[in-house]
This record gives sequence, C-alpha cells and structure tokens, in this order.
Amino acid sequence: MTNGKKDIRALTKDQLRAFFIDRGDKAFRGNQVYEWLWKKSAHSFEDMTNISLETRAMLEEHFVINHIKVDQMQRSSDGTIKNAVQLHDGLIVESVLIPTSTRTTACVSSQVGCSLDCKFCATARLKRMRNLNPDEIYDQVVAIDNESRLYYDKPLSNIVFMGMGEPLMNYNNVLKAIDKITSPEGLGMSPKRIVVSTSGVPKMIKKLADDDVKFKLAVSLHSAIDEVRTSIMPFNATFPLKDLREALEYWYAKTKKRITYEYVVWEGINDKRKDVDALVQFCKFAPSKVNLIEYNPIDDGEFQQADSKAIDMYQEVLEANHITVTVRRSRGKDIDAACGQLANKS
Repeated sequence: MTNGKKDIRALTKDQLRAFFIDRGDKAFRGNQVYEWLWKKSAHSFEDMTNISLETRAMLEEHFVINHIKVDQMQRSSDGTIKNAVQLHDGLIVESVLIPTSTRTTACVSSQVGCSLDCKFCATARLKRMRNLNPDEIYDQVVAIDNESRLYYDKPLSNIVFMGMGEPLMNYNNVLKAIDKITSPEGLGMSPKRIVVSTSGVPKMIKKLADDDVKFKLAVSLHSAIDEVRTSIMPFNATFPLKDLREALEYWYAKTKKRITYEYVVWEGINDKRKDVDALVQFCKFAPSKVNLIEYNPIDDGEFQQADSKAIDMYQEVLEANHITVTVRRSRGKDIDAACGQLANKS
C-alpha cells in the first residue's frame, strides 16, 4: 500500500477483471490493463492510451504502479553496465548488464541486502533489509533489456539471479517474477536462459525440484570441505554439505538437470590439492560443471585471489576426472559490478 492505494501489479489478471466487473465495466478492460502492466511495462496509467481518460483517472484514484527508477548508471571500460535501482520506498539495489559478442546477460537482485553471511561478499555486509517484490525483480530485467537494445542493438538473451540477496530466501517472489518474465503475457523469455544461483538452502532446493521449475540451478560452493566452507560461509554450520548434497541428489533425480557449481579459489583458503580432491568427490554424484570464478576484492584484503598455478591445478584435476570446468574472467571490476562486489556504494 502507498498512500492508501494498492500496488496494482500485486493483482492477478482475474482480480483485475473482477475489479472492472464490480464497477459495471467489461471484464476485457482488466485484460487491457494487465497487458499494459506486464507486456508493455507501463510506468503510469497515463501510458495506457487505448483506455479512456475517465478509466485511467479511476485507476489513478485506486492504485499505484510502484515502478523502479534507474537512479544511477555506470559503464565499465569492458562494456559492462551497472544500475543503481531505486525502489518505491527509497531503498537501492544494483543490477548488471554483461555483454559479450554473442549475448547479453542481466544479473539481477532478489533482496535489499542479503539473508546470509558469506565473508567474501560485499552484499552480505549490508544485512537483509527486505525482499524484493515480483514486479521489482521484473522491472530490473526490463530496464536491462532496454539498455541491451539501446547500447548493443540486441534484446537481452540471458538472466542470472546472482545479484544482491539469496534468491531461495525470497522463494515465492522470485518464482512469481520468473513466471512473469517467461510468460507470453510478460516478456516471453525461455526459462532455459535463466539461472538461479543459491548459496545452498537444502529445503528450498528440494522445493524447486518438487515445483518442477524449468530454469537452471547454480550453487555457490567454494569448498567441499565442511570446516573450510563454514569458515568463509558461516551459515554452512546450519546447512552442512551432507544436507546440501542430499538436496542436490534429489534435484537431479527429479529434474535430470545438470548442476553448475560456482567456485572461487582463494590463496591460503582452498588452493591445496586436498581442496580439489574434495570438490571432485562432491561433483561425482550427479552430472555437473564447475565455473572457476576470478575473485574481486572488497577492500579489506582478508581474501586474495589464488595464484594462477592453483587455478591450473583445479582445471587439470577436474578435467582428468571428466568434470566440465570453465574459468570465468570477471567483468565490470572498475565500477564494482563484478561478482561479490555489489554493495550500493552509490
């Protein structure tokens, strides 16, 4: 509610149709408004040009469209774009457009701050202020799609939920947003082009499998040794690796979808042969691939990128064990837009 008015995008299409019927109007008027809100991403009732002025005024009286605003946009020397996005209550989240020669990817946020406490991530230091609503997640995607068309002359092709927040701690809103993003009545994007990345919440991973989701799953792993993982991701004490592994086995049994592990190698933390061997064992219970991600420092120097020899060792051992591995170079570091750096410095 804003000024006593309801956020119109919290209504389903059936609720919108009922609203118009209750006022003696035609049900299809609800369909028209719904199309303006989701397929055409209208920012205001004034934009709804095929609806009478009288009806628009009536909508204005009862509802608000809590649209996001790109408060600040930064462009990196490598072409990456970071948006500081202002929400209707004045809070800020960040989202990122990552271009390559073949595609453009939106990295979107799901929470203001984060529910979890990973020590290497700038967002975790903000603590969670609130979950994002489905429309606030959706709007980030629309804004990045517009930038992709404007600056790179192509529509957005991929979405990763790897921005601020733990998506599975905002489960219902994230799934509702993805439903709108993939619906023909929304953006019509393929769920196969969407990756939801979690730090590993076993109960919610099982729920994803039970809900028969069509998008891909990535797990921010970083160590397959409990003591090491707990030292860098303290919530691992609550959700230990055996529980995570059991949930991922359940996911694979139900979905038959390969699991991606996001993995950063840090000097003196997880850069030994025993760390690689543990990872190999963890990968073997279900088809998976490993993304070795370049680390992006967050000022205090506690975590340092491992030597390239350690990365080479990981790559060699994983490949020798027939596990697909990719080394990911970070993008947007010069504007704090890279993995783990999103912290609302603006």
